[in-house]
Amino acid sequence: MSAGTRGPAPPRAGPALPCPGGCTFAEHPDLPAPEARLIWHADFDPGTLGVIAIPADPADPDSIRIDRIAPWLTIAVDDWGREHAVLSDGWHHVRLDIEEGRLEGQEAVLLQYRLHGLASAEARLLPLRRFLNLCRHRRFARSLFPRDPRIDRGIAMLRVHDATGQGASQREIAAILFGDQRVARDWVGESDSLRSRVRRLVREAGAMARGGYRQLMRRGR
Repeated sequence: MSAGTRGPAPPRAGPALPCPGGCTFAEHPDLPAPEARLIWHADFDPGTLGVIAIPADPADPDSIRIDRIAPWLTIAVDDWGREHAVLSDGWHHVRLDIEEGRLEGQEAVLLQYRLHGLASAEARLLPLRRFLNLCRHRRFARSLFPRDPRIDRGIAMLRVHDATGQGASQREIAAILFGDQRVARDWVGESDSLRSRVRRLVREAGAMARGGYRQLMRRGR
C-alpha cells in the first residue's frame, strides 16, 4: 500500500483494489490521526464522488482552481493511471474518484459529477454540498459536518479493546469506564445492567476489531 501525496507534489502509484483494511491508499501507522490522509476505497465510503475532470479556463465561474483547494488535497494514482483524491483538514473529508481526466498538473478544471440511481445518489448529495462549499468558501463548514452520535460509543469500544488486550478483567474495565464508586455499588447488586453493558461492549469491541470497522462508513450515510 502506498500513501498518496498532498498538494502540488507528484502523485505516487498504489494498488487500485481495496486491501483488507478497506483503504485504496493508506498512511504510515505512526502518523497522528489528524495528519493522516486515508483514501478509503469507494466500496467502503459510499459518499465518494465520481467525477470527470476537464481542463478549464480559470476565469470560468464554473471552473475549480486547483490552487484554491491544494492545502487540503491529497492525490494518489492507481496502477491504471486513475487519480483518487481526498480533501481533508484532518477532521473532515471529501473523497473524489477521477474517472476521466486528472487534477494533477491542471490550473483549473470543470468537474462533471457522476450521480445515478436513487439510494446511490442520495448518499452523495451531502458530500457534494460539502465539496462545493469548500471550493467556494475554502473551509469545511461545521454545519455540513454534524457530530456523529456513534463517536462516543466508538471511543468506548476502543478503550475496551485496549484494556482487554492488556489483560484487564471486565470489572476493571467497568471501573475505567464508569468509575470505582459505581462499580462498588452496582457490580454485584440486584441488577445485572452494568455487567451486561460491559459484556456487550467487550463483545462489540472484539467484533469491530475482527473487521466490523469496515462497516462504519456505510452506516447512516
